[in-house]
Amino acid sequence: MVEVELDKDDESAETSIPISSKKKQHLTNAMKRTSEWIFSQEIPSDVTIDAGGASFTLHKFPLVSKCGYIRKVVSEASEDDLSNIGIPDIPGGAEGFELAAKFCYGINFEIGIDNIAMLRCVAEYLEMTEDYAIGNLVGRTEAYLNEVATKSLSGAVSVLHLSEDLLPMSEKVKLVSRCIDAISSIVCKESHENLNSSFRSHPKPVVDWWAEDLTFLRIDIFQRVIMAMISRGFKQYAIGPVLMLYAQKSLRGLETFGRGRKKINPKQEHEKRVVLETIVSLLPREKNAMSVSFLSMLLRSAIYFETTVACRLGLEKRMGLQLCQAVLDDLLIPSYSFTGDTLFDVDTVQRIMMNYLEYEMDENHFDDDMERVGKLMESYLAEIASDRNLTVSRFISLAELIPEQARITEDGMYRSIDIYMKAHPTLSDMEKKKVCSLMDCQKLSREACAHAAQSDRLPVQTVVQVLYYEQQRLRDVMSVSLTPGESPARSSNLDVYPATFATPTEEISGLRRENEELKAELSKLKMRLRELEKPSDNTTPVTIPFSANRPPLPRKSFINSVSKKLGRLSPFVRSDEVKPSDVKARMKPAKDRRHSIS
Repeated sequence: MVEVELDKDDESAETSIPISSKKKQHLTNAMKRTSEWIFSQEIPSDVTIDAGGASFTLHKFPLVSKCGYIRKVVSEASEDDLSNIGIPDIPGGAEGFELAAKFCYGINFEIGIDNIAMLRCVAEYLEMTEDYAIGNLVGRTEAYLNEVATKSLSGAVSVLHLSEDLLPMSEKVKLVSRCIDAISSIVCKESHENLNSSFRSHPKPVVDWWAEDLTFLRIDIFQRVIMAMISRGFKQYAIGPVLMLYAQKSLRGLETFGRGRKKINPKQEHEKRVVLETIVSLLPREKNAMSVSFLSMLLRSAIYFETTVACRLGLEKRMGLQLCQAVLDDLLIPSYSFTGDTLFDVDTVQRIMMNYLEYEMDENHFDDDMERVGKLMESYLAEIASDRNLTVSRFISLAELIPEQARITEDGMYRSIDIYMKAHPTLSDMEKKKVCSLMDCQKLSREACAHAAQSDRLPVQTVVQVLYYEQQRLRDVMSVSLTPGESPARSSNLDVYPATFATPTEEISGLRRENEELKAELSKLKMRLRELEKPSDNTTPVTIPFSANRPPLPRKSFINSVSKKLGRLSPFVRSDEVKPSDVKARMKPAKDRRHSIS
Protein backbone atom coordinates (compact mmCIF):
# COMPACT_ATOMS: atom_id res chain seq x y z
CA MET A 1 0.00 0.00 0.00
CA VAL A 2 1.10 3.58 -0.71
CA GLU A 3 -0.24 6.33 1.51
CA VAL A 4 -1.16 9.45 -0.41
CA GLU A 5 0.13 12.56 1.45
CA LEU A 6 -1.90 15.65 0.57
CA ASP A 7 -1.79 19.27 1.78
CA LYS A 8 -4.62 20.48 4.03
CA ASP A 9 -5.23 23.21 6.63
CA ASP A 10 -3.79 22.41 10.01
CA GLU A 11 -6.40 24.50 11.80
CA SER A 12 -9.90 23.24 11.26
CA ALA A 13 -12.90 23.56 13.53
CA GLU A 14 -15.66 21.01 13.66
CA THR A 15 -18.85 22.50 12.36
CA SER A 16 -22.26 20.90 12.40
CA ILE A 17 -23.76 21.15 8.95
CA PRO A 18 -27.54 20.77 8.99
CA ILE A 19 -29.17 18.39 6.53
CA SER A 20 -32.58 19.35 5.15
CA SER A 21 -35.55 17.12 5.71
CA LYS A 22 -35.45 16.24 2.03
CA LYS A 23 -32.02 14.65 2.56
CA LYS A 24 -33.07 12.46 5.50
CA GLN A 25 -33.26 9.35 3.33
CA HIS A 26 -31.22 6.25 3.96
CA LEU A 27 -27.51 7.13 3.65
CA THR A 28 -25.13 4.69 1.99
CA ASN A 29 -21.99 3.49 3.67
CA ALA A 30 -19.94 5.70 1.36
CA MET A 31 -21.91 8.80 2.40
CA LYS A 32 -21.60 7.96 6.10
CA ARG A 33 -17.85 7.65 5.84
CA THR A 34 -17.62 10.88 3.86
CA SER A 35 -19.74 12.78 6.40
CA GLU A 36 -17.20 12.06 9.14
CA TRP A 37 -14.51 14.14 7.45
CA ILE A 38 -16.85 16.68 5.77
CA PHE A 39 -18.18 17.81 9.14
CA SER A 40 -14.64 18.80 10.19
CA GLN A 41 -14.56 21.59 7.58
CA GLU A 42 -15.25 25.09 8.94
CA ILE A 43 -16.97 26.31 5.75
CA PRO A 44 -20.55 25.10 5.14
CA SER A 45 -21.10 22.95 2.04
CA ASP A 46 -22.45 24.64 -1.05
CA VAL A 47 -23.00 21.75 -3.47
CA THR A 48 -24.48 18.29 -3.42
CA ILE A 49 -22.96 15.61 -5.66
CA ASP A 50 -25.12 12.62 -6.59
CA ALA A 51 -22.67 9.89 -7.63
CA GLY A 52 -23.28 6.18 -7.94
CA GLY A 53 -26.55 6.26 -6.00
CA ALA A 54 -25.20 8.23 -3.04
CA SER A 55 -25.36 11.96 -2.19
CA PHE A 56 -22.31 13.88 -1.00
CA THR A 57 -22.59 17.40 0.54
CA LEU A 58 -19.31 19.06 -0.45
CA HIS A 59 -17.64 22.36 -1.38
CA LYS A 60 -17.19 23.59 -4.92
CA PHE A 61 -13.74 25.11 -4.51
CA PRO A 62 -11.64 21.98 -3.69
CA LEU A 63 -13.50 19.99 -6.34
CA VAL A 64 -13.17 22.61 -9.07
CA SER A 65 -9.49 23.12 -8.29
CA LYS A 66 -8.58 19.52 -9.25
CA CYS A 67 -11.49 18.12 -11.29
CA GLY A 68 -11.73 19.36 -14.85
CA TYR A 69 -15.10 17.63 -15.28
CA ILE A 70 -16.73 19.43 -12.34
CA ARG A 71 -15.12 22.75 -13.36
CA LYS A 72 -16.79 22.50 -16.77
CA VAL A 73 -20.15 21.60 -15.24
CA VAL A 74 -20.00 24.56 -12.85
CA SER A 75 -18.92 27.02 -15.53
CA GLU A 76 -21.67 25.93 -17.92
CA ALA A 77 -24.51 25.71 -15.38
CA SER A 78 -26.76 28.57 -14.36
CA GLU A 79 -26.82 29.99 -10.82
CA ASP A 80 -29.89 27.95 -9.90
CA ASP A 81 -28.35 24.62 -11.01
CA LEU A 82 -25.08 24.97 -9.06
CA SER A 83 -26.41 23.52 -5.82
CA ASN A 84 -26.79 19.98 -7.20
CA ILE A 85 -24.56 18.05 -9.65
CA GLY A 86 -25.37 14.53 -10.84
CA ILE A 87 -22.69 12.02 -11.91
CA PRO A 88 -24.68 8.76 -12.22
CA ASP A 89 -22.31 6.76 -14.45
CA ILE A 90 -19.00 7.49 -12.71
CA PRO A 91 -16.61 4.47 -12.73
CA GLY A 92 -16.48 2.77 -9.37
CA GLY A 93 -19.75 4.31 -8.25
CA ALA A 94 -19.99 5.99 -4.86
CA GLU A 95 -16.80 4.37 -3.56
CA GLY A 96 -14.76 5.67 -6.47
CA PHE A 97 -16.09 9.23 -6.13
CA GLU A 98 -15.48 9.21 -2.36
CA LEU A 99 -11.76 8.52 -2.88
CA ALA A 100 -11.55 11.20 -5.56
CA ALA A 101 -13.26 13.70 -3.25
CA LYS A 102 -10.87 12.84 -0.41
CA PHE A 103 -7.98 13.49 -2.78
CA CYS A 104 -9.42 16.91 -3.61
CA TYR A 105 -9.82 17.77 0.10
CA GLY A 106 -6.31 16.61 0.96
CA ILE A 107 -7.40 13.63 3.06
CA ASN A 108 -4.80 10.86 3.29
CA PHE A 109 -5.67 7.39 2.03
CA GLU A 110 -3.77 4.42 0.67
CA ILE A 111 -3.35 3.45 -2.98
CA GLY A 112 -3.11 -0.34 -3.42
CA ILE A 113 -3.75 -3.21 -5.80
CA ASP A 114 -7.38 -3.42 -4.70
CA ASN A 115 -8.28 0.18 -5.63
CA ILE A 116 -5.72 1.31 -8.23
CA ALA A 117 -7.90 0.30 -11.20
CA MET A 118 -10.90 2.17 -9.81
CA LEU A 119 -8.81 5.25 -8.96
CA ARG A 120 -7.24 5.37 -12.41
CA CYS A 121 -10.64 5.22 -14.13
CA VAL A 122 -12.24 7.77 -11.77
CA ALA A 123 -9.33 10.15 -12.25
CA GLU A 124 -9.70 9.86 -16.00
CA TYR A 125 -13.47 10.40 -15.89
CA LEU A 126 -13.20 13.51 -13.65
CA GLU A 127 -10.24 14.81 -15.74
CA MET A 128 -7.92 15.08 -12.73
CA THR A 129 -4.83 15.79 -14.83
CA GLU A 130 -1.76 17.98 -14.50
CA ASP A 131 -3.58 20.69 -16.49
CA TYR A 132 -5.59 21.55 -13.37
CA ALA A 133 -3.17 20.73 -10.54
CA ILE A 134 0.40 19.55 -10.18
CA GLY A 135 0.66 16.03 -8.81
CA ASN A 136 -2.97 15.32 -9.63
CA LEU A 137 -4.65 11.93 -9.27
CA VAL A 138 -4.00 10.77 -12.84
CA GLY A 139 -0.25 11.19 -12.37
CA ARG A 140 -0.28 9.49 -8.99
CA THR A 141 -2.15 6.43 -10.25
CA GLU A 142 0.00 6.13 -13.38
CA ALA A 143 3.14 6.12 -11.25
CA TYR A 144 1.77 3.34 -9.05
CA LEU A 145 0.73 1.24 -12.06
CA ASN A 146 4.09 1.51 -13.76
CA GLU A 147 6.29 1.11 -10.68
CA VAL A 148 4.30 -1.39 -8.58
CA ALA A 149 1.12 -2.98 -9.94
CA THR A 150 2.34 -4.29 -13.30
CA LYS A 151 5.76 -5.38 -12.06
CA SER A 152 4.47 -8.60 -10.52
CA LEU A 153 2.31 -11.30 -12.05
CA SER A 154 -0.11 -11.43 -9.14
CA GLY A 155 -0.51 -7.65 -9.19
CA ALA A 156 -1.14 -7.50 -12.94
CA VAL A 157 -3.71 -10.33 -12.79
CA SER A 158 -5.55 -8.71 -9.87
CA VAL A 159 -5.69 -5.31 -11.55
CA LEU A 160 -6.87 -6.92 -14.77
CA HIS A 161 -9.63 -8.78 -12.96
CA LEU A 162 -10.82 -5.59 -11.26
CA SER A 163 -10.71 -3.76 -14.59
CA GLU A 164 -13.46 -6.01 -15.96
CA ASP A 165 -16.08 -4.12 -13.93
CA LEU A 166 -14.75 -0.75 -15.11
CA LEU A 167 -15.20 -1.22 -18.85
CA PRO A 168 -15.19 0.68 -21.14
CA MET A 169 -13.18 3.28 -19.18
CA SER A 170 -10.49 0.74 -18.29
CA GLU A 171 -10.03 0.09 -22.01
CA LYS A 172 -9.88 3.82 -22.74
CA VAL A 173 -6.99 4.36 -20.33
CA LYS A 174 -5.30 1.19 -21.74
CA LEU A 175 -5.43 -0.44 -18.33
CA VAL A 176 -6.56 -3.79 -19.76
CA SER A 177 -4.00 -3.91 -22.55
CA ARG A 178 -1.13 -2.96 -20.25
CA CYS A 179 -2.03 -5.67 -17.75
CA ILE A 180 -2.35 -8.28 -20.50
CA ASP A 181 1.02 -7.30 -21.90
CA ALA A 182 2.61 -7.50 -18.45
CA ILE A 183 1.08 -10.91 -17.72
CA SER A 184 2.16 -12.45 -21.04
CA SER A 185 5.66 -11.05 -20.66
CA ILE A 186 6.15 -12.32 -17.11
CA VAL A 187 4.63 -15.76 -17.81
CA CYS A 188 6.72 -16.35 -20.92
CA LYS A 189 9.89 -15.29 -19.12
CA GLU A 190 9.13 -17.56 -16.17
CA SER A 191 8.24 -20.44 -18.49
CA HIS A 192 11.53 -20.03 -20.36
CA GLU A 193 13.46 -20.04 -17.10
CA ASN A 194 11.64 -23.15 -15.87
CA LEU A 195 12.36 -24.91 -19.15
CA ASN A 196 16.06 -24.17 -18.87
CA SER A 197 16.20 -25.18 -15.22
CA SER A 198 14.52 -28.51 -15.97
CA PHE A 199 17.66 -29.64 -17.78
CA ARG A 200 19.66 -29.08 -14.60
CA SER A 201 17.16 -30.22 -11.98
CA HIS A 202 13.76 -31.83 -11.66
CA PRO A 203 11.26 -30.36 -14.15
CA LYS A 204 8.60 -28.07 -12.68
CA PRO A 205 4.89 -28.71 -13.23
CA VAL A 206 3.42 -27.37 -16.46
CA VAL A 207 0.65 -25.54 -14.62
CA ASP A 208 2.04 -23.06 -12.12
CA TRP A 209 0.30 -20.98 -9.46
CA TRP A 210 -0.60 -18.23 -11.95
CA ALA A 211 -2.87 -20.54 -13.96
CA GLU A 212 -5.43 -20.64 -11.14
CA ASP A 213 -5.47 -16.84 -11.05
CA LEU A 214 -6.34 -16.67 -14.75
CA THR A 215 -9.48 -18.74 -14.20
CA PHE A 216 -11.12 -15.76 -12.46
CA LEU A 217 -10.95 -13.64 -15.60
CA ARG A 218 -13.89 -13.08 -17.90
CA ILE A 219 -13.79 -15.35 -20.94
CA ASP A 220 -13.07 -12.59 -23.46
CA ILE A 221 -10.26 -11.18 -21.29
CA PHE A 222 -8.94 -14.70 -20.67
CA GLN A 223 -8.86 -15.30 -24.43
CA ARG A 224 -6.84 -12.12 -24.99
CA VAL A 225 -4.32 -13.19 -22.34
CA ILE A 226 -3.86 -16.63 -23.94
CA MET A 227 -3.44 -15.13 -27.41
CA ALA A 228 -0.87 -12.65 -26.08
CA MET A 229 1.07 -15.48 -24.43
CA ILE A 230 1.11 -17.51 -27.65
CA SER A 231 2.24 -14.50 -29.68
CA ARG A 232 5.19 -14.13 -27.30
CA GLY A 233 6.26 -17.73 -27.91
CA PHE A 234 4.51 -19.59 -25.11
CA LYS A 235 4.31 -23.29 -26.07
CA GLN A 236 0.84 -24.32 -27.17
CA TYR A 237 1.01 -27.72 -25.49
CA ALA A 238 1.42 -25.89 -22.16
CA ILE A 239 -1.83 -23.99 -22.81
CA GLY A 240 -3.85 -27.22 -22.48
CA PRO A 241 -3.73 -27.53 -18.67
CA VAL A 242 -4.67 -23.86 -18.30
CA LEU A 243 -7.71 -24.39 -20.53
CA MET A 244 -8.68 -27.46 -18.51
CA LEU A 245 -8.60 -25.46 -15.28
CA TYR A 246 -10.71 -22.69 -16.79
CA ALA A 247 -13.27 -25.10 -18.27
CA GLN A 248 -13.64 -27.10 -15.07
CA LYS A 249 -14.20 -23.95 -13.04
CA SER A 250 -16.65 -22.43 -15.53
CA LEU A 251 -18.75 -25.59 -15.99
CA ARG A 252 -18.68 -26.73 -12.39
CA GLY A 253 -22.05 -27.53 -10.85
CA LEU A 254 -23.98 -27.70 -14.10
CA GLU A 255 -26.42 -30.60 -14.49
CA THR A 256 -25.33 -31.65 -17.95
CA PHE A 257 -26.02 -35.35 -17.45
CA GLY A 258 -29.16 -37.38 -17.31
CA ARG A 259 -32.42 -37.16 -19.16
CA GLY A 260 -35.13 -34.58 -18.71
CA ARG A 261 -35.45 -30.85 -19.15
CA LYS A 262 -32.52 -28.50 -18.93
CA LYS A 263 -32.16 -26.97 -15.48
CA ILE A 264 -30.49 -23.72 -16.50
CA ASN A 265 -31.84 -20.31 -17.42
CA PRO A 266 -31.36 -18.98 -20.97
CA LYS A 267 -28.92 -16.24 -19.93
CA GLN A 268 -26.63 -18.65 -18.11
CA GLU A 269 -26.90 -21.13 -20.97
CA HIS A 270 -25.76 -18.44 -23.42
CA GLU A 271 -22.79 -17.54 -21.20
CA LYS A 272 -21.70 -21.17 -20.92
CA ARG A 273 -22.09 -21.63 -24.65
CA VAL A 274 -19.75 -18.71 -25.30
CA VAL A 275 -17.23 -20.12 -22.82
CA LEU A 276 -17.27 -23.53 -24.51
CA GLU A 277 -16.88 -22.20 -28.03
CA THR A 278 -14.02 -19.94 -26.95
CA ILE A 279 -12.16 -22.74 -25.16
CA VAL A 280 -12.52 -25.04 -28.17
CA SER A 281 -11.12 -22.31 -30.42
CA LEU A 282 -8.07 -22.06 -28.12
CA LEU A 283 -7.31 -25.79 -27.98
CA PRO A 284 -3.74 -26.63 -29.08
CA ARG A 285 -3.45 -27.96 -32.60
CA GLU A 286 -0.96 -30.66 -31.70
CA LYS A 287 -2.27 -34.21 -31.45
CA ASN A 288 -2.36 -35.65 -27.91
CA ALA A 289 -2.09 -32.17 -26.37
CA MET A 290 -5.38 -32.76 -24.54
CA SER A 291 -6.65 -35.91 -22.87
CA VAL A 292 -9.54 -37.79 -24.47
CA SER A 293 -11.48 -37.57 -21.22
CA PHE A 294 -11.30 -33.77 -21.29
CA LEU A 295 -12.33 -33.69 -24.95
CA SER A 296 -15.25 -35.98 -24.12
CA MET A 297 -16.33 -33.63 -21.32
CA LEU A 298 -16.22 -30.67 -23.70
CA LEU A 299 -18.18 -32.59 -26.33
CA ARG A 300 -20.91 -33.59 -23.88
CA SER A 301 -21.27 -29.97 -22.76
CA ALA A 302 -21.22 -28.73 -26.36
CA ILE A 303 -24.07 -31.08 -27.27
CA TYR A 304 -26.03 -30.10 -24.17
CA PHE A 305 -25.65 -26.35 -24.73
CA GLU A 306 -26.20 -26.69 -28.49
CA THR A 307 -23.05 -24.90 -29.58
CA THR A 308 -22.27 -24.32 -33.23
CA VAL A 309 -22.00 -27.33 -35.52
CA ALA A 310 -18.37 -26.45 -36.28
CA CYS A 311 -17.55 -26.55 -32.57
CA ARG A 312 -19.05 -30.02 -32.11
CA LEU A 313 -17.57 -31.47 -35.30
CA GLY A 314 -14.16 -30.12 -34.30
CA LEU A 315 -14.33 -31.94 -30.98
CA GLU A 316 -15.49 -35.14 -32.67
CA LYS A 317 -12.52 -35.00 -35.03
CA ARG A 318 -10.08 -34.46 -32.18
CA MET A 319 -11.52 -37.45 -30.33
CA GLY A 320 -11.29 -39.54 -33.48
CA LEU A 321 -7.58 -38.81 -33.83
CA GLN A 322 -6.99 -39.99 -30.25
CA LEU A 323 -9.57 -42.78 -30.11
CA CYS A 324 -6.91 -45.38 -29.30
CA GLN A 325 -6.42 -43.62 -25.94
CA ALA A 326 -10.10 -43.59 -25.02
CA VAL A 327 -11.90 -45.80 -22.51
CA LEU A 328 -15.51 -46.92 -22.60
CA ASP A 329 -16.81 -44.12 -20.37
CA ASP A 330 -15.42 -41.53 -22.80
CA LEU A 331 -17.82 -42.82 -25.47
CA LEU A 332 -20.90 -43.20 -23.29
CA ILE A 333 -22.22 -39.76 -24.22
CA PRO A 334 -25.81 -39.30 -23.03
CA SER A 335 -28.46 -38.43 -25.57
CA TYR A 336 -29.73 -34.90 -24.97
CA SER A 337 -32.46 -34.97 -27.60
CA PHE A 338 -35.09 -35.21 -24.81
CA THR A 339 -37.42 -37.03 -27.23
CA GLY A 340 -37.28 -40.56 -25.82
CA ASP A 341 -34.60 -41.66 -28.29
CA THR A 342 -31.69 -43.95 -27.44
CA LEU A 343 -30.09 -43.60 -24.04
CA PHE A 344 -26.68 -42.82 -25.54
CA ASP A 345 -25.73 -40.62 -28.48
CA VAL A 346 -24.88 -43.34 -31.01
CA ASP A 347 -24.65 -41.00 -34.01
CA THR A 348 -21.89 -38.95 -32.39
CA VAL A 349 -19.82 -42.04 -31.59
CA GLN A 350 -20.32 -43.27 -35.15
CA ARG A 351 -18.87 -40.02 -36.53
CA ILE A 352 -15.94 -40.24 -34.11
CA MET A 353 -15.18 -43.76 -35.35
CA MET A 354 -15.40 -42.63 -38.98
CA ASN A 355 -12.93 -39.83 -38.25
CA TYR A 356 -10.56 -42.39 -36.76
CA LEU A 357 -10.79 -44.70 -39.78
CA GLU A 358 -10.33 -41.80 -42.19
CA TYR A 359 -7.20 -40.71 -40.37
CA GLU A 360 -5.81 -44.24 -40.24
CA MET A 361 -6.33 -44.78 -43.97
CA ASP A 362 -4.86 -41.42 -44.96
CA GLU A 363 -1.76 -41.82 -42.79
CA ASN A 364 -1.39 -45.61 -43.23
CA HIS A 365 -1.27 -46.04 -39.46
CA PHE A 366 -2.48 -49.64 -39.40
CA ASP A 367 -0.66 -50.57 -36.21
CA ASP A 368 -1.46 -52.10 -32.82
CA ASP A 369 -3.78 -49.20 -32.02
CA MET A 370 -6.36 -50.78 -34.32
CA GLU A 371 -6.63 -53.73 -31.95
CA ARG A 372 -7.33 -51.44 -29.00
CA VAL A 373 -9.95 -49.47 -30.94
CA GLY A 374 -11.62 -52.70 -32.10
CA LYS A 375 -11.96 -53.93 -28.51
CA LEU A 376 -13.21 -50.53 -27.41
CA MET A 377 -15.94 -50.42 -30.06
CA GLU A 378 -17.04 -53.98 -29.32
CA SER A 379 -17.37 -53.03 -25.65
CA TYR A 380 -19.40 -49.99 -26.68
CA LEU A 381 -21.65 -52.17 -28.85
CA ALA A 382 -22.25 -54.56 -25.96
CA GLU A 383 -23.07 -51.61 -23.67
CA ILE A 384 -25.68 -50.06 -25.96
CA ALA A 385 -27.08 -53.38 -27.21
CA SER A 386 -29.47 -53.64 -24.28
CA ASP A 387 -31.16 -50.34 -25.23
CA ARG A 388 -34.62 -51.30 -26.52
CA ASN A 389 -34.81 -48.11 -28.61
CA LEU A 390 -31.70 -49.04 -30.60
CA THR A 391 -32.87 -50.04 -34.08
CA VAL A 392 -31.38 -52.85 -36.14
CA SER A 393 -30.09 -50.45 -38.79
CA ARG A 394 -28.22 -48.29 -36.25
CA PHE A 395 -26.76 -51.33 -34.54
CA ILE A 396 -25.57 -52.78 -37.84
CA SER A 397 -24.19 -49.49 -39.20
CA LEU A 398 -22.08 -49.00 -36.08
CA ALA A 399 -20.91 -52.63 -35.97
CA GLU A 400 -19.84 -52.49 -39.62
CA LEU A 401 -17.37 -49.72 -38.81
CA ILE A 402 -15.27 -52.08 -36.69
CA PRO A 403 -12.50 -53.27 -39.05
CA GLU A 404 -12.49 -57.02 -39.63
CA GLN A 405 -8.69 -56.99 -39.49
CA ALA A 406 -8.90 -55.73 -35.91
CA ARG A 407 -10.75 -58.87 -34.79
CA ILE A 408 -8.64 -62.00 -34.57
CA THR A 409 -11.67 -63.66 -32.96
CA GLU A 410 -15.35 -62.81 -33.24
CA ASP A 411 -16.12 -63.39 -29.57
CA GLY A 412 -16.62 -59.69 -28.84
CA MET A 413 -18.95 -59.26 -31.77
CA TYR A 414 -20.91 -62.40 -30.84
CA ARG A 415 -21.28 -61.14 -27.27
CA SER A 416 -22.78 -57.86 -28.55
CA ILE A 417 -25.12 -59.71 -30.91
CA ASP A 418 -26.28 -62.06 -28.16
CA ILE A 419 -27.06 -59.14 -25.83
CA TYR A 420 -28.87 -57.29 -28.59
CA MET A 421 -31.05 -60.27 -29.49
CA LYS A 422 -31.90 -60.90 -25.86
CA ALA A 423 -33.00 -57.27 -25.44
CA HIS A 424 -34.96 -57.36 -28.73
CA PRO A 425 -36.91 -60.64 -28.71
CA THR A 426 -39.37 -59.48 -31.38
CA LEU A 427 -36.84 -59.35 -34.22
CA SER A 428 -37.95 -61.02 -37.43
CA ASP A 429 -35.98 -63.89 -38.98
CA MET A 430 -34.66 -61.56 -41.66
CA GLU A 431 -33.46 -59.04 -39.06
CA LYS A 432 -31.78 -61.80 -37.07
CA LYS A 433 -29.94 -62.97 -40.19
CA LYS A 434 -28.74 -59.43 -40.90
CA VAL A 435 -27.46 -59.03 -37.38
CA CYS A 436 -25.71 -62.41 -37.36
CA SER A 437 -24.06 -61.66 -40.72
CA LEU A 438 -21.88 -59.15 -38.84
CA MET A 439 -19.70 -61.96 -37.44
CA ASP A 440 -17.56 -64.58 -39.08
CA CYS A 441 -18.44 -67.93 -37.52
CA GLN A 442 -15.02 -69.33 -38.49
CA LYS A 443 -13.35 -66.94 -36.02
CA LEU A 444 -15.38 -67.86 -32.94
CA SER A 445 -13.51 -69.45 -30.06
CA ARG A 446 -14.35 -72.89 -28.74
CA GLU A 447 -16.26 -71.42 -25.79
CA ALA A 448 -18.25 -69.06 -28.00
CA CYS A 449 -19.13 -71.92 -30.35
CA ALA A 450 -20.38 -74.00 -27.43
CA HIS A 451 -22.59 -71.12 -26.29
CA ALA A 452 -23.87 -70.39 -29.79
CA ALA A 453 -24.70 -74.03 -30.49
CA GLN A 454 -27.11 -74.05 -27.53
CA SER A 455 -28.60 -70.60 -28.13
CA ASP A 456 -32.26 -70.49 -29.11
CA ARG A 457 -31.96 -66.83 -30.11
CA LEU A 458 -29.76 -67.40 -33.14
CA PRO A 459 -31.19 -68.36 -36.55
CA VAL A 460 -30.88 -72.02 -37.45
CA GLN A 461 -28.59 -71.21 -40.40
CA THR A 462 -26.13 -69.47 -38.07
CA VAL A 463 -26.08 -72.39 -35.64
CA VAL A 464 -25.43 -74.77 -38.55
CA GLN A 465 -22.49 -72.66 -39.68
CA VAL A 466 -21.08 -72.60 -36.15
CA LEU A 467 -21.26 -76.39 -35.82
CA TYR A 468 -19.85 -76.93 -39.28
CA TYR A 469 -16.76 -74.80 -38.70
CA GLU A 470 -16.25 -76.31 -35.28
CA GLN A 471 -16.32 -79.77 -36.83
CA GLN A 472 -13.90 -78.68 -39.52
CA ARG A 473 -11.46 -77.38 -36.93
CA LEU A 474 -11.61 -80.65 -35.03
CA ARG A 475 -10.77 -82.52 -38.23
CA ASP A 476 -7.80 -80.25 -38.81
CA VAL A 477 -6.55 -80.82 -35.27
CA MET A 478 -6.92 -84.57 -35.63
CA SER A 479 -5.08 -84.61 -38.95
CA VAL A 480 -2.20 -82.69 -37.42
CA SER A 481 -2.09 -84.97 -34.39
CA LEU A 482 -2.04 -88.13 -36.56
CA THR A 483 0.71 -86.94 -38.90
CA PRO A 484 3.53 -89.57 -38.86
CA GLY A 485 6.83 -88.37 -37.48
CA GLU A 486 5.35 -85.25 -35.95
CA SER A 487 6.97 -84.32 -32.68
CA PRO A 488 4.76 -83.64 -29.64
CA ALA A 489 6.13 -80.11 -29.37
CA ARG A 490 5.11 -79.26 -32.93
CA SER A 491 1.66 -80.78 -32.47
CA SER A 492 1.01 -78.72 -29.37
CA ASN A 493 1.97 -75.54 -31.22
CA LEU A 494 -0.49 -76.21 -33.99
CA ASP A 495 -3.34 -77.18 -31.67
CA VAL A 496 -5.92 -74.38 -31.64
CA TYR A 497 -7.21 -75.64 -28.27
CA PRO A 498 -4.39 -75.58 -25.73
CA ALA A 499 -5.94 -78.25 -23.49
CA THR A 500 -3.66 -80.62 -21.59
CA PHE A 501 -4.25 -84.37 -21.88
CA ALA A 502 -2.50 -87.22 -20.15
CA THR A 503 -1.29 -88.98 -23.34
CA PRO A 504 -1.55 -88.40 -27.11
CA THR A 505 -3.85 -91.44 -27.33
CA GLU A 506 -6.31 -89.95 -24.87
CA GLU A 507 -6.18 -86.64 -26.72
CA ILE A 508 -7.04 -88.29 -30.05
CA SER A 509 -9.85 -90.28 -28.45
CA GLY A 510 -11.34 -87.15 -26.94
CA LEU A 511 -11.22 -85.34 -30.25
CA ARG A 512 -12.91 -88.26 -32.00
CA ARG A 513 -15.72 -88.28 -29.44
CA GLU A 514 -16.27 -84.58 -29.86
CA ASN A 515 -16.24 -85.00 -33.62
CA GLU A 516 -18.93 -87.67 -33.45
CA GLU A 517 -21.07 -85.52 -31.17
CA LEU A 518 -20.79 -82.58 -33.55
CA LYS A 519 -21.71 -84.81 -36.48
CA ALA A 520 -24.84 -85.98 -34.69
CA GLU A 521 -25.81 -82.42 -33.77
CA LEU A 522 -25.15 -81.25 -37.30
CA SER A 523 -27.37 -84.02 -38.74
CA LYS A 524 -30.22 -83.01 -36.45
CA LEU A 525 -29.92 -79.39 -37.51
CA LYS A 526 -29.85 -80.36 -41.19
CA MET A 527 -33.07 -82.30 -40.76
CA ARG A 528 -34.66 -79.37 -38.94
CA LEU A 529 -33.54 -77.01 -41.68
CA ARG A 530 -35.04 -79.24 -44.40
CA GLU A 531 -38.37 -79.26 -42.54
CA LEU A 532 -38.34 -75.48 -42.41
CA GLU A 533 -37.58 -75.31 -46.11
CA LYS A 534 -40.55 -77.50 -47.10
CA PRO A 535 -43.11 -75.35 -49.02
CA SER A 536 -46.71 -75.10 -47.85
CA ASP A 537 -49.67 -75.98 -50.08
CA ASN A 538 -50.38 -72.40 -51.18
CA THR A 539 -46.86 -71.08 -51.54
CA THR A 540 -44.09 -71.47 -54.06
CA PRO A 541 -41.25 -73.71 -52.91
CA VAL A 542 -38.28 -71.78 -51.59
CA THR A 543 -34.91 -73.47 -51.37
CA ILE A 544 -32.01 -72.29 -49.34
CA PRO A 545 -28.72 -73.29 -50.92
CA PHE A 546 -26.56 -75.34 -48.59
CA SER A 547 -23.29 -77.08 -49.30
CA ALA A 548 -22.48 -80.27 -47.50
CA ASN A 549 -18.82 -79.35 -47.53
CA ARG A 550 -18.93 -75.64 -46.72
CA PRO A 551 -21.98 -73.46 -46.02
CA PRO A 552 -22.05 -69.93 -47.37
CA LEU A 553 -20.17 -67.39 -45.30
CA PRO A 554 -22.04 -64.45 -43.81
CA ARG A 555 -22.12 -61.40 -45.99
CA LYS A 556 -19.43 -58.83 -45.31
CA SER A 557 -19.77 -55.07 -45.74
CA PHE A 558 -17.31 -52.87 -47.61
CA ILE A 559 -16.31 -50.92 -44.52
CA ASN A 560 -15.09 -54.12 -42.80
CA SER A 561 -12.12 -54.29 -45.20
CA VAL A 562 -10.68 -50.81 -44.71
CA SER A 563 -7.92 -51.87 -42.29
CA LYS A 564 -4.90 -54.02 -43.16
CA LYS A 565 -3.44 -55.21 -39.86
CA LEU A 566 -4.68 -57.94 -37.55
CA GLY A 567 -5.48 -57.37 -33.89
CA ARG A 568 -6.44 -59.80 -31.20
CA LEU A 569 -9.54 -59.67 -29.04
CA SER A 570 -10.05 -61.20 -25.62
CA PRO A 571 -11.44 -64.79 -25.78
CA PHE A 572 -14.23 -66.17 -23.68
CA VAL A 573 -13.27 -67.80 -20.41
CA ARG A 574 -13.82 -71.54 -20.17
CA SER A 575 -15.54 -72.54 -16.98
CA ASP A 576 -14.02 -76.05 -17.12
CA GLU A 577 -10.41 -74.91 -17.40
CA VAL A 578 -10.10 -72.21 -14.71
CA LYS A 579 -10.49 -72.09 -10.97
CA PRO A 580 -13.61 -70.61 -9.40
CA SER A 581 -11.56 -67.73 -8.03
CA ASP A 582 -10.20 -67.00 -11.50
CA VAL A 583 -13.69 -67.00 -12.94
CA LYS A 584 -14.84 -64.54 -10.34
CA ALA A 585 -11.89 -62.25 -10.99
CA ARG A 586 -12.17 -62.33 -14.78
CA MET A 587 -15.92 -62.51 -15.29
CA LYS A 588 -17.31 -60.22 -12.56
CA PRO A 589 -18.89 -57.25 -14.34
CA ALA A 590 -18.35 -53.68 -13.28
CA LYS A 591 -21.26 -51.61 -12.07
CA ASP A 592 -23.90 -50.97 -14.71
CA ARG A 593 -21.92 -52.93 -17.32
CA ARG A 594 -22.81 -56.10 -19.22
CA HIS A 595 -19.69 -58.24 -19.55
CA SER A 596 -21.15 -61.70 -20.03
CA ILE A 597 -23.48 -63.53 -22.34
CA SER A 598 -26.65 -64.75 -20.70
